[in-house]
Amino acid sequence: MQQARNLKQYAGIAARGMLMGAADAVPGVSGGTIAFMTGIYEELIFSLKQCGPSAVKMLFSQGLKAAWQYINGTFLVALFSGVLLSLLSLSRLIIFLLDHYPNLLWAFFFGLILAGVWSVLRHIEKWSLAVVGAFILGVISAYWVTTISPTTIESSPFIVFVSGMIAICAMILPGISGSFILLLLGMYGPMMLAVKELQFFTLGCFAGGCVVGLLSFSHVLSWMFKHYKTLTLALLGGFMLGSLNKVWPWKTTLESVVDRHGKVIPLVQDNVLPHTFEVVSQQPAYLTYSLLLMLTGIVMVILLERLGNKTAQQ
Repeated sequence: MQQARNLKQYAGIAARGMLMGAADAVPGVSGGTIAFMTGIYEELIFSLKQCGPSAVKMLFSQGLKAAWQYINGTFLVALFSGVLLSLLSLSRLIIFLLDHYPNLLWAFFFGLILAGVWSVLRHIEKWSLAVVGAFILGVISAYWVTTISPTTIESSPFIVFVSGMIAICAMILPGISGSFILLLLGMYGPMMLAVKELQFFTLGCFAGGCVVGLLSFSHVLSWMFKHYKTLTLALLGGFMLGSLNKVWPWKTTLESVVDRHGKVIPLVQDNVLPHTFEVVSQQPAYLTYSLLLMLTGIVMVILLERLGNKTAQQ
């Protein structure tokens, strides 16, 4: 699973990490989707699985170099450095776009994920009743998650820690957005604010939860890929297709709440056609631009697929 790479290749991995970070910052889009499309998903899950008690044992018995190679450390550092850099640098831009041009942002990611479904399902060589069932289960599960109304809870160090555990599991699943899970938990606003204002204690609690969640859930995913790869791919493809309900560009807000900072947070939204959106919201639908951005997302998937195939051949 581990590969010998040069500096240029690790820079490419960091760039993939930046794309993952940008995706994870948007409720409804999963960084795991990007990892899968760029051909590093299985290596990521395998490397995370290695970061456990066996790695600690190897550290004390064989030294730092052996333990570092065992966990594929350089790969993980390059990837998560890109994720962190992207989150820190793009959080303000993402917040601005979500506030002022949400339908354009959602349109881009709608095209990205729609083509991503094809990206995942094309790896399934033979469809059986069980595979179809796994796909349908993924569609229904993800769709149901997108229909849940977000809650509002007061953040505390423990809540932030638990939110990190739950959200990071979603972040590494293609189609299930960790940011959307945070939105459901009522923690998306506080965490984006913490990133924007560099609230290190809050970020530390969240990061601790992420570490625990990653080390636990990666074992489950690694086992699934090892023993039931085709069923897992079908399930993940279903997750991605079902999640499209969340990223439909044109929505009307049925229920909302004002947070403690005076910002209006949508709780319940309904997907509508572009013309209906313009009539109800009295805002432009930007239909032409949205369709172009959808197409851009689809083209990006094709390019990312080629990049992933090229990396796999090296």
